[in-house]
Amino acid sequence: MKRILISTLMLFFFTASFGQKFNWNKNQVIAHRGAWKKNNFPQNSIASLNEAVKLGCYGSEFDVWMTADNILVVNHDPEFQGLTIEKVNYADLLTKTMSNGEKIPTLEAYLLAGKKQKTTKLILEIKPSLISKERGIEVTNKCIEMAKKLKVTDWVEYISFDYDYCKRILTLLPNAKVAYLKGEISAEQMKADKLTGVDYHYSVYQKDNWIENAQKLGLTVNAWTVNTVPEMQWLLAHNVEYITTNEPELLFEEIKKTPVAQGWKLKWADEFDDAGLPLTKNWGYDVGGRGWGNNELQYYTDADTANAVVRKGNLNIISLKADKENRNYTSARLVTKNKFDFKYGRVEVRAMLPKGRGLWPAIWALPTDSKYGSWPRSGEIDIMEHVGYDPDSVHGTVHTEKFNHVIHTQVGKALKVNNPYTAYHVYAIEWFTDHIDFFIDDQKYLTFKNTKKGSGDWPFDQNFHLILNVAVGGDWGGKKGVDDAAFPATMKVDYVRVFQK
Repeated sequence: MKRILISTLMLFFFTASFGQKFNWNKNQVIAHRGAWKKNNFPQNSIASLNEAVKLGCYGSEFDVWMTADNILVVNHDPEFQGLTIEKVNYADLLTKTMSNGEKIPTLEAYLLAGKKQKTTKLILEIKPSLISKERGIEVTNKCIEMAKKLKVTDWVEYISFDYDYCKRILTLLPNAKVAYLKGEISAEQMKADKLTGVDYHYSVYQKDNWIENAQKLGLTVNAWTVNTVPEMQWLLAHNVEYITTNEPELLFEEIKKTPVAQGWKLKWADEFDDAGLPLTKNWGYDVGGRGWGNNELQYYTDADTANAVVRKGNLNIISLKADKENRNYTSARLVTKNKFDFKYGRVEVRAMLPKGRGLWPAIWALPTDSKYGSWPRSGEIDIMEHVGYDPDSVHGTVHTEKFNHVIHTQVGKALKVNNPYTAYHVYAIEWFTDHIDFFIDDQKYLTFKNTKKGSGDWPFDQNFHLILNVAVGGDWGGKKGVDDAAFPATMKVDYVRVFQK
C-alpha cells in the first residue's frame, strides 16, 4: 500500500510539474526582430530577444537565412554588414561584429537562448532564398530539423512570405503554428491548407470584415509592422490576436488604454477606409435648409461629395460658401438612424475640427423612436460640440425635458483642448443605465447621473442613433456672426466606434 501511495504521489507531482511547464504570456505583443529600439540593441540579436522576454511579450520575431556552407543564421536583411549571407561562409560572417559586441547568431544559439525561458514564444521567419525555391525549401527543412534536435518545438511558431515554405513546415511538423505574411492568399485558402494563422500588413485588414471572417474560420490574426498609436488602437478595437511592432513598450501602454481592456466589445464601427461617398449601409442624411430648430444658415445636401466624402482614411464633412435653394451655405449631416441604433455603450469618435467664427461642428445622438415625445422630452446627448467664436473650447452636453437650454437648466461642461484644428482628438461617452460619462482623450470631464425620477430627468433608456454634422450660424453657433473667410471648412473624422459590454 505504501509503495502504491508513493507511486501515486510521484505521478501527481510529475503531472502537475509537466502541466505547469510553460506559462506563455497572454497578450497581443510580438516584438519585431526582438525588442531592440528603446535600448538601441542590434536587431535580431540575442540581446533584443532577451529584452522581449524581459518585457513580457507574447512573442519575439526573428529571421533566418542559410550561408553558403549551410549554416543557419539569424539576420533580417540578405546582407550582414556588406556580406551577402547566402554567398559567403559562416566564418566570413564572424569577421564582423554587431554594435553591442555580439557576433551574428546562429539559429542554434538563438533557439538555445530562447529555450532558457518559458514565457515568450519564438516567432521564426524563414526568409525566401534569393538563389532558388529549392534552396528555400532546404532552409525550411533544416529549421524544422533544428527545432526538433534542440527540443524547442513547443517554443517556436513559424511565418514566411513564401507560401510553399508554410505548407512544407506543416508537412514536416503537422501540429506547428504557421502563418503566412505576403497578403494575397484568402483566409479560406489558408484554412484549407491547414495554416493556423494569417500575418498580413495591417492595411489588408481594413477591407470589410476581413478580420472577422478569418477568425470565424478559426485562424489567428496578426498584423505587421504596427508602430503608431492610431493603428494599434484600430487593431486592438477589432480584437486581433497579435500585433507585430518595433515599439513593444508603446503597444503595452496602448493595451492598457484600449476599451477592450476595460471589458468593452466592439459592436459597430466605421473606419472610413473606402473612398467616395460614405457607406450607405452605415449612413443616411438629414437634408434641407429649414434652420433645424436653431435658425441655422446652411442647406444640408443629400449624398453630395462636395459636402461629404471619404478620402485617405477620413470622412470629410465640408461646409461651403455656396448657394442652395434659399441658403447661402451648404454642408452635410450624416445619421445612422435605422442603420445602426443602440442603447448603452461606449461611443468614441476621433476627429479634427474646422476653425472659424460661425462654424458649429457636432458629434451627437438623438432617440430613434422618441419614446417620450418630441425634443427635448426624449433626450439628446451631445458628445462634442464646438462653436467657432469660442476657440479651442469643446462642450459635452445632455438635454432632457427637465434639463435643457430653453429653460436654462441644461447640464454640460466645456473643456479647453490643445490644437483641436490641427490634431486629432478622441471624443467619447460611456452610457450606462444609471449615468453617462463624457471624455476627451480619455480624460473624463463630465458625469450626468440618472436621478431615477422618471423620463423628464432621464429619457436615456431607449435606442439612439449617431449624428455627425457641421452647421453654419444659428442661435448659438452664429451668436457673433459668420466669417466667410473660414470657408471651405472641414471636419475630419478618422473613425466612429461603438462598444458594448
